[in-house]
Amino acid sequence: MEFVIGIVCLVVGAAVAAVAMRSAKNGSLREADSKIESAHAEAERVIGEAKRTAETMKKEALLEAKEEIIQSKQAAEAEEKQRKRELRTLENRVMQREESLDRRNDALDKREHQLSSQAGQLEKRTRELDELVARQTSELERISELSRDDAHRELLDKVRGEVTHEAATIIRESEQQVRAECHKTAQEIISLAIQRCAADHTAEVTVTSVHIPSDDLKGRIIGREGRNIRTFEQVSGVNLVIDDTPETVVLSSFDPVRRETARVALENLIADGRIHPARIEEMYRKASDLVQQRVREAGEQAAFDTGIHDLHPELVKTLGALRYRTSFGQNVLQHSIEVSELCGIMASELGVDVRTAKRAGLLHDLGKAIDHEVEGPHAVIGADLARRYGEKPAIVHAIEAHHGDVDPNSVLAVLVQAGDAISASRPGARRESAENYIKRLEKLEEISNSHDGVERTYAMQAGREVHVMVQPDKISDAQATVLAHDIAQQIENEMEYPGQVRVVVIRESRAVDIAK
Repeated sequence: MEFVIGIVCLVVGAAVAAVAMRSAKNGSLREADSKIESAHAEAERVIGEAKRTAETMKKEALLEAKEEIIQSKQAAEAEEKQRKRELRTLENRVMQREESLDRRNDALDKREHQLSSQAGQLEKRTRELDELVARQTSELERISELSRDDAHRELLDKVRGEVTHEAATIIRESEQQVRAECHKTAQEIISLAIQRCAADHTAEVTVTSVHIPSDDLKGRIIGREGRNIRTFEQVSGVNLVIDDTPETVVLSSFDPVRRETARVALENLIADGRIHPARIEEMYRKASDLVQQRVREAGEQAAFDTGIHDLHPELVKTLGALRYRTSFGQNVLQHSIEVSELCGIMASELGVDVRTAKRAGLLHDLGKAIDHEVEGPHAVIGADLARRYGEKPAIVHAIEAHHGDVDPNSVLAVLVQAGDAISASRPGARRESAENYIKRLEKLEEISNSHDGVERTYAMQAGREVHVMVQPDKISDAQATVLAHDIAQQIENEMEYPGQVRVVVIRESRAVDIAK
């Protein structure tokens, strides 16, 4: 308000000064005095009106402030009343809860007292029962003329016989139930996988012999005082065998890639005709570069064919080395590709991730590429290699478990086992030497004949089935089921064989009479 009055005074003073200056200019002093007086009067009037206006505004502001204070006070009182009601409600709930807890504590105390009294009665009753059982046991021993240990042994013998029969019955019923539920579905899935995965060839053998145009070249390959053959074996790490076989030399090495490199180098030397130590070293270097390129290309092509494009370069290289590795005459790289396709087909039927299944199938025999360098089963070697280069734990486990070195604990591992067995057991997929074949059949018959009650054993179907003839007076029908299971388990633990072996236990009893 004082600020407004000051502004008005300044305006009035300015007006008076302006009037005085105009009057001075006109030279009329008297008029100037009269105008000054009138200006003063006007200024006082304006100041009075400004003061009244300011007082009015001040009162209005005070009234508004009082109204706001009253409203705030009313709101605070209402909020306080609401809080008091909530507190009273909470207090009531707490009191009710305390009363409920008190009642529950009283009930628990009563229950504890009852249990204590019952425990005493139970302990007393237990002592009485123990004494009664002891008296009954003594009386039974006196009546039966058997001691407690003798009766226990007799009972165990009887129970053991009954349990054997029941175990055989349970095994037979379980097998029948599982076959009834799963055999048809498994056949459909496997049949579909085999039909959709038609292999281009059945078997392949790594060439370890090199044809030469004439036997005269054998002397040039050996060289003066054997320097050429020594240089070749030293550079390649492969044994070069030259015997009386016409127009043929043999390369011997456990490393398939090194053996292939030596074969290529020797063929190039024979074609070139210049065989001497310097030329041998040069040709071997060229052959090594060529074979390594073929190895990488083979690994990349296998990954491309199966649709797997993010393999580590070292895994691709190791995979390509399987091109020169065979197992029972079957090319391992083609076998791995086939297993990958089989796993993918079966995974799609079962709703499992197809890409993961194909990846595990492709890498399952990875260890065979380096099993001549590292000790241990090829499944474990391959699993360690895959783990080292960042493969997922599920794939590593499937690789490690595909030959039973560890128990499979996932559907993926079982799929790889099934795919490997299907690819290996196709007719013509694998073959073995006659000597190994005969030894395998003899081992099958030996294992079967080692069990009590076996009369004769016949290995059939190229060693994929064993017929065991048992003595009917020593082996019952229930024991025959158990015997078949035991023989199959022993074959799994002690032998290595492609595919699977079926064990058939045959028990026959005849009743013969003659009518006279």
